[in-house]
Amino acid sequence: MSVREFVVLGTASQVPTRHRNHNGYLLRWDGEGILFDPGEGTQRQMLRAGVAAHDIDRICVTHFHGDHSLGLAGVIQRINLDRVPHPVTAHYPASGQKFFDRLRYATAYRETVALREEPVAADGTLAEGASYVLEARRLSHPVESFGYRLTEPDGRRMVPELLARHGIKGPDVGRIQREGRLGGVTLDDVSEPRPGQSFAFVMDTRLCPGVDALAAGADMLVIESTFLDEDEALATDHGHLTAGQAARVARDAGVRHLVLTHFSQRYGDPQEFERQARAAGFEGELTIAADLVRVPLPKRG
Repeated sequence: MSVREFVVLGTASQVPTRHRNHNGYLLRWDGEGILFDPGEGTQRQMLRAGVAAHDIDRICVTHFHGDHSLGLAGVIQRINLDRVPHPVTAHYPASGQKFFDRLRYATAYRETVALREEPVAADGTLAEGASYVLEARRLSHPVESFGYRLTEPDGRRMVPELLARHGIKGPDVGRIQREGRLGGVTLDDVSEPRPGQSFAFVMDTRLCPGVDALAAGADMLVIESTFLDEDEALATDHGHLTAGQAARVARDAGVRHLVLTHFSQRYGDPQEFERQARAAGFEGELTIAADLVRVPLPKRG
């Protein structure tokens, strides 16, 4: 059975607190793991969350501010120390190549794993596979920043009643799925469209077209809400979003599950983010992220 879940490693903005580590997030998508924005302390948070270096297949960095990237050095060295048996691909803004190089080779260690560098220079598709397409979109922040989106190709769902009507059962079910036809019965005769799942990851940014493109119709949107609404001017000045802004993006995009994260240490009550998100009109499932929680992706529509 495939596993699709979002593992939160850290949720703090700029500086860690007693209860929140720097950013760090792992998306489990079937048999693959994608690590987003490993901030300082990510390696230890992985241990606490039960995430192994072997679980990482891709690393996606939105931008090179320390709370989103200082953990790269430790994570990369751990991947090599544990001799991860598969290649690992790293995506990050191409303009930050010098920062990636410094973090990759921050200290001496023995390289044992193929780390593929695939920097992002513009909007577009980064990777295509059987279970998802990975895309990037430019965001609006004082340094170059990109958000990421995974989209599963649409498929078809077998309908038991239609299979029974046409007398198809046992091994023939798999055969018609593979071949598209069995005698005079087509796959369309015994199935219905199944929309693919989608996941969007939006970190430090102001409102911009890239945010809307990433969020559009997402089953799960993980998005920063550094500030509360009363500090909207401050958020815009620093290139961030408020809880209400993030929730309105999700509402207008038709997001099914909204995950708010990246909270400023100036706020003591995390539930205020939930109250403002609901006040902004978002009615779907809502998670106010906390360190070390696991959030399952919504079931396919």
